[in-house]
Order: sequence, then C-alpha cells, then structure tokens
Amino acid sequence: MRKPSGSVSQPAPLSVSPLSVSLWLVFIGLLVIALPGYPALPFSDTKNGVPTLAPVLQDVTPAVVNISVVTRSAIEENPLFRDPFFRRFFNLPEQEARPERSVGSGVIMDAAKGYVVTNYHVIKDAQQVVVTLKDRRQFQAKLVGTDPGTDIALLKIDAKNLKALRLGDSDLLNVGDFVIAIGNPFGLGQTVTSGIVSALGRSGLDIEGYEDFIQTDASINPGNSGGALINLKGELIGINTAIIGPAGGNVGIGFAVPSVMVKAVLDQILRFGEVRRGRLGASSEDITHDLAASLGLPSTEGAIISAVEPGSPAEKAGVKPRDVITTVNGKPVRNSIDLRNKVGLMPIGETLDLGLIRNGKRLTAKVKIAKLAEASSAGAEAVPEVSGATVADLKPGARRGIEGVMVTDVEVNSPAWLRGIRPGDLIIGVNRRQVRSVQELLAALKASSQGRLTLSLIRGDFRVTIRIR
Repeated sequence: MRKPSGSVSQPAPLSVSPLSVSLWLVFIGLLVIALPGYPALPFSDTKNGVPTLAPVLQDVTPAVVNISVVTRSAIEENPLFRDPFFRRFFNLPEQEARPERSVGSGVIMDAAKGYVVTNYHVIKDAQQVVVTLKDRRQFQAKLVGTDPGTDIALLKIDAKNLKALRLGDSDLLNVGDFVIAIGNPFGLGQTVTSGIVSALGRSGLDIEGYEDFIQTDASINPGNSGGALINLKGELIGINTAIIGPAGGNVGIGFAVPSVMVKAVLDQILRFGEVRRGRLGASSEDITHDLAASLGLPSTEGAIISAVEPGSPAEKAGVKPRDVITTVNGKPVRNSIDLRNKVGLMPIGETLDLGLIRNGKRLTAKVKIAKLAEASSAGAEAVPEVSGATVADLKPGARRGIEGVMVTDVEVNSPAWLRGIRPGDLIIGVNRRQVRSVQELLAALKASSQGRLTLSLIRGDFRVTIRIR
C-alpha cells in the first residue's frame, strides 16, 4: 500500500535483551585490553566525561620553554656600515643599530643540571639567549654545544624546581600514532597542537644528509622550532625543526628530529663538547627491486656496499663490495641514508656490530669507527670562487685510493656555507674534472669562472654534488 503524502517511515524497534548488552560490553572491554600498543585517550575527571589531552599536558608543558635570541643586525654584520667615513658619505644615521630578536622553543632534558635542548638554527649567531619558563621565570642560557648536521643545540640554565620531559624511543613509532606538538609559534606563548605521525625516515630536506625526520600533520609554525613532539604517554619522541609550506605557514607537513638521534647527539656533546663523526671507509647505495631480485634478497630493506676503501675499518673487518648491510647494533637499516645516519652518530673509536647478507648467507662483522681524513700541516688557502671556505691538501696516505682537497673551515652564513659546503668535506672534482691538490682546485675553479660550477665532494663515506652556479 502506498504511504500517505508527507508521512515518514519509522524504523522498526529493535529488541535487545539485558544479557546481550552485557555480552557486548564485555567484548568491547576485552578488545581494549587486547590492544596495548594503542594507548587510550586520557579522560577528564569532570562531570562532562569527554575525551581530553589535558592530564598529559598538565604534566609535560612545564618542560617546554620559550627561547628568545638576540643577534646582530645586518648593519652590524656588514663592515662597510661600521666604517664612519662610509656612513657619513651616504648620510647614514650614526646611532647604533638595534639588535634583532628571534623567538623559538626548547625542551628541558635534565631538571637537576638545567640542560635545555633546542634547534641549532634557533640560536646560531646569538649574542644572548634567554630561556623563559612556563611560570614566567627567565634565565640567561649558556651554550654547551651544537651539531649543525642534525640541527641540535644544547643550552644550560642555572635554575631550580625545573620539570624535565621523559625521553621516549622514536624507533617504536608507527605511521598513524597520535602525537602532540608543543612550542611557541609566532611568539604568541606556549601553544599545543595535535595530529598523527604521517611518515617516518624522511630525508632530502637539506644538504647536510644527517636526516631521519618524523613527519607529522600536527601544526608546526614559525617559533615552534626546538619545541617538543610527544606521544600520548607524555614522552619526548622528537624535536620540532622544520616545515614545508607557502610563505612559511603550516600546511600539515612538519618535521621533527627523532628522539633516538637527539639522544645520540646530546651524549656526544656532553662527553666531548661536540659531535665527533667517524667513518667506515665504505660507500653504499639503496637497493632497487631489480637488484633485490638478482641477489635473491627478501626485500629492498638495507644498504648495499658499492666500494670499500683500502686500509679502511670496513676492509679490516672483512666487509666486501656487494655485501648488504641489514642491521647496525641490532637495529634495522632501511637504506643508505639510514646507514649513514647510524654511522655518523657513533663516536670515533666505537665498535659497531654489523649484520649483513653475503651471497644469501647472513653474517656479522665488528667495525671500529675511524676518524675522518685530515688536511696536511701546510697553511690553508681561501677559495675566491667559493667565498667563506678555506682548503688544504690532504695528508699523504690519509685515505688510500682517494685523492682530493680538504675543506678545513667554512664561515657560517657565508656563500660557501649557504651552498652547503661544510668543514671536513673532501673536494675531488670540479665540473667532472678531477682535482688532487689545492693548486689543481684553484686552476679548475679559474677555468670555470665564466660558466657553470659544480663541485664533487666526499662527505664521510658518501659522495655529494653541489652546484655553485
């Protein structure tokens, strides 16, 4: 029968017995217990009973601080502007230029000793660094050490009654895990955003190469740099450091340095005052699907050794070309960049346990990390074509089978620095022309003065190409 116009069909009532409701509640309770890897959202103790992150944040936010940095202005940095004659000639004001201020974030890592970690780019070139706590106490910070390669810096403040964050294990993260970002975006004050882990092991954002970023859609905006990325247990699993977005704004693509990398860097800074990177003496490549099939490998996970330097730690340990490195100290290696990160964070003299596959068989090797090659004792020379860098001849026999010119120093923020050249780089070629000495380098640069200029470098165990122009 056709229903009358304007009538609404009502669903038939569902009859549910009290026993069925009880069984369903028991089932749901068992399901929650069976998922220990997924922490439940904390709930408020108010009468509303709605899900909230407030209990976690009340415990962790006192450990996230504001970093205020005073740096020199561009006028102060330029020697021409400091020249009185130049100022009078161009009728420039005589008063001193005001110092520039920038704002970032930091995380208290040790409450007893007052250690605060932040990003290197937040405090570089700073004349003064002031740490402001959540309770509005302010302290002038002392710089303990930095590592530009991972964008990490360690500060120290003389303060009592501090709250530190517990360090979590970023290696246990999975894509889809809930995370919370805490920082000081746009200088507004402490701000909290939440999201999930969007990806792991991100790299290629900078020329440094020591990158293994956690990607998250939790909003990370200017001023969040150096702030905390935490899990729902309130553990620090990353230091917020970068974003990809138009005009510097957030579009849901933020990056954090994983806590495992942060811990390795801080351990070396506290031990040596710096990060002392070494090398294996072996270069590696990623494993393609075709290569995995030809070698009978179970997957593309790992890094395949393409060359082993004669006399290197890798050769002494028995590592050979076409070996596939699968683990370092028991932790899996995803690709060649992951291998570089793991080796680059190990102190010189440390012994690594490498798990590898050779001809289908699983083997182990112990490799002692060696220091990077050194320049000769001869005086270093400036490179006019790459302003800010000084170079010197490589010591004879420093790297058997490899010839080149060692970069001994690079002035921070100079043209060479901004192009990605770093101290310790070994220049082996200019526009595909091999260079073995400073004189050959200068001649090759002069010959390329009017055209393109591309440098071929070796950084640690890896080849890097940098285009200057």
